[in-house]
Amino acid sequence: MKINKQHIALIICYIGIPISILAQKSKKSKPNIIFILTDDMGYGDLGILFQNQLAKENNRNQPWFFTPNLDLIAKQGVQLRDQYCAAPVSAPSRGSLLTGLNQGHAGVRDNQFDKALEDNHTLATVLKAAGYTTAAIGKWGLQGNTSNPPDWPSHPVKRGFDYFYGYIRHNDGHEHYPKEGLYEGHKEVYENYTNVVDGLDKCYTADLWTAVAKKWIIDLKSGNDKNKPFFMYLAYDTPHAVVELPTQAYPEGGGLKGGIQWIGKSGHMINTASGVIDSWIHPDYIHATYDNDKNPATPEISWPNVYKRYASSIRRIDDAVGDIIQLLKDLKIDKNTLIVFTSDNGPSNESYLPEDNNPTFFKSYGPFDGIKRDCWEGGLRVPLLARWPAKIPAGRIIETPSVSYDWMATFAEMTGIPSPAISDGVSLLPSLTGVGRQKEGLVYVEYFEKGNTPKYNDFTQNHQGRLRNQMQVIRLGDFVGVRYNIQSHQDDFEIYNVKKDPQETTDLASKPEMTSMQQLMKDKVLQSRRPNKSASRPYDNDLVASVLVANPVHGVKWNAYKGDFPWIPSENSLIPSKSGTLEKPVVGVKSTIGNQVLYFTGYIKIPIDGEYTFFLTTDSKALLRIHDCTVIDEDYGYHALTKRSGSIMLKAGMHPFRLYNFQNSDKPMLNFEWSGSGISFQEVPSNVFFYN
Repeated sequence: MKINKQHIALIICYIGIPISILAQKSKKSKPNIIFILTDDMGYGDLGILFQNQLAKENNRNQPWFFTPNLDLIAKQGVQLRDQYCAAPVSAPSRGSLLTGLNQGHAGVRDNQFDKALEDNHTLATVLKAAGYTTAAIGKWGLQGNTSNPPDWPSHPVKRGFDYFYGYIRHNDGHEHYPKEGLYEGHKEVYENYTNVVDGLDKCYTADLWTAVAKKWIIDLKSGNDKNKPFFMYLAYDTPHAVVELPTQAYPEGGGLKGGIQWIGKSGHMINTASGVIDSWIHPDYIHATYDNDKNPATPEISWPNVYKRYASSIRRIDDAVGDIIQLLKDLKIDKNTLIVFTSDNGPSNESYLPEDNNPTFFKSYGPFDGIKRDCWEGGLRVPLLARWPAKIPAGRIIETPSVSYDWMATFAEMTGIPSPAISDGVSLLPSLTGVGRQKEGLVYVEYFEKGNTPKYNDFTQNHQGRLRNQMQVIRLGDFVGVRYNIQSHQDDFEIYNVKKDPQETTDLASKPEMTSMQQLMKDKVLQSRRPNKSASRPYDNDLVASVLVANPVHGVKWNAYKGDFPWIPSENSLIPSKSGTLEKPVVGVKSTIGNQVLYFTGYIKIPIDGEYTFFLTTDSKALLRIHDCTVIDEDYGYHALTKRSGSIMLKAGMHPFRLYNFQNSDKPMLNFEWSGSGISFQEVPSNVFFYN
């Protein structure tokens, strides 16, 4: 057998060399990571995914536009065509992305704009532990809604980022000229904790964030930390909302000597901070016309101004991405830099201008139904391109389902560390590189929004005007289950085969062969989430279904993983140093070399239906999951010997569990207790544990 670097790493891990040493050994090979997130850019807004198809059809009553630099990224890298956002609106979508949690576990849900991002693992804290320098540039909106900047509980620098420059507040991102405030009023831009807006005359935010991003990379690579890898979260606030225009054409060239440049002079901070604000339309669109009345015999008319603006805004982002790639080439770091480009949710029909911005004009939702705030595919399916010349083969198209909270596990594996066990995603590295087997993940979304799906003629009749309210989506293989206006957990899912029917025109739920799929979806959604009092759901108090277990044996299985882990690690990328079975979870398994994590698995037999509360007390860290529900988190920020608890509604029968415990002392301690229906507070007895 040919031995490669991955085999060597696994062998080293197996014999017990701490993971911190592995991280040091692989430091030079770690890629830089730039995660580019746009605001309200639809799947159909990307040339290579949809707009180029419209251009090829050349239907004069259907306008289109271009994204040449993004198309080039797709040709040089990979397209993940079945990537979902975690929620169909900004704040919860971004929160789940940053924390690696689905909307059934995340702290920011529904329309909780400016709510504090939970104090737990983030993409930035994970990558800092892997030796990265981190920066967040652009839109944040997850700071915690207090008026005094130093008191913002989840300012980016309190969530793992070394540097921040951008909009802190959600609403600030609705205006793209922060100082002038043409449509939404004067805004504040922060560099870390300092408001720097006074010097930002005529700064169009897409240009400003690009200039800051380039400057930060240049400064880092010319300083003392030039050999350290970096992670940049570059979150544009365009094309969202006011659809404002830049001051002038994108400067020629790109990179070190061209494109957008940071000048650093108050009143002229960037090289496009001159001319007339909100004025420049891209020449490809300034004279664009279309057949508005679908009559070739009548003259075509000019595109309405708002759509010239929209196309120009998308093209500006496209130019910026090309500019950044040229910078990476100039610095000779582009081959080992991963660029991920995507959007926070589907396209919006918001404008804030006198003219409506209707996503039907360019079919920004692509081949799907639904827009922002919808849980149809058009609200949740987002464009995703990734470019990493050193590892990603050019021109690949991946149609395996994936979701934004998968990126935490992906980046962890890329950088040689296990992802936190609390994260809900799976690593997409096999899909990106074509090496290894892609583990199946879970696309799960829950969301509440008043209002209705728009009555667009492009949408199937059954979706037009649909009342939203409580919504829920789960994807299992090729099948998507959707519930709108949920009244109770007994409501059936509409079931669509989105591979064959991406527009979700044919509900398969009534077909006899879908009976088992219907029940599987109903069971799975309860097995993958926990209630949150700030975002109540009609199914919060429903009992989580048990599972059938063939030939159960009393006891639990355990694995021991050696290493100086910075958190309770997911076991997916690790090989156990020891394994065995016990009557129940105990900490008697000792490590002969360094620290270790014990991982107990099996089933807990619940005697009768009801609510059960579990308790954990440990001298270090621990995590309890029942099914895929995180019931107790004693990892990030846990204080030793503190009793923590979590309650869950369970049906009688067998329930799979995973209990992780980090041991870093000679006399480790773990107390696992419970109370519930007919059970007084006590240690969980050995006779309820099973494995197979």
